[in-house]
Amino acid sequence: MNDILENILNVFLIIENEAVIAFRAVSHQISGDDKFKINLLKEKVAEDFSNSKSFEAPKNKLGKFMTYNKFAKLESQGMQYRLFEEIFEYYDVPENPLICVTPVVDGKLLNGNIEE
Repeated sequence: MNDILENILNVFLIIENEAVIAFRAVSHQISGDDKFKINLLKEKVAEDFSNSKSFEAPKNKLGKFMTYNKFAKLESQGMQYRLFEEIFEYYDVPENPLICVTPVVDGKLLNGNIEE
C-alpha cells in the first residue's frame, strides 16, 4: 500500500440552463493506490458537495458563462484543467492531480468522471 499522502479533489460543475455558472471543490489528503482513492471520491460525492467551496466559472468577453457543450469539448481535448487552475492553486495540488468531476445539473448530482 502506498503510504504517501496525495491531495485529491472532488470538483463539481454547477450547470443551470445548460451553462456552467460555477465550480465547487473539496480536497482530501489520502494515501493508497489510485483505485482506493477513486472509490473514496465516488463514495463522498454527496457529502463533499454539501461541504464544498465555491469558485467562479469563466465568462466570455460578453459576460456570458460557458455552455456545458463547450466545456465537454475542452474536456475531450484535455484542456479543462485550465479552467480549474484557481481550484488547483487554492488546494495546492501537484501537476496532473487525481480528480473526480461531477456535473450538478439544475441542482441534481450526476455521476462523476475520474481524471488522472
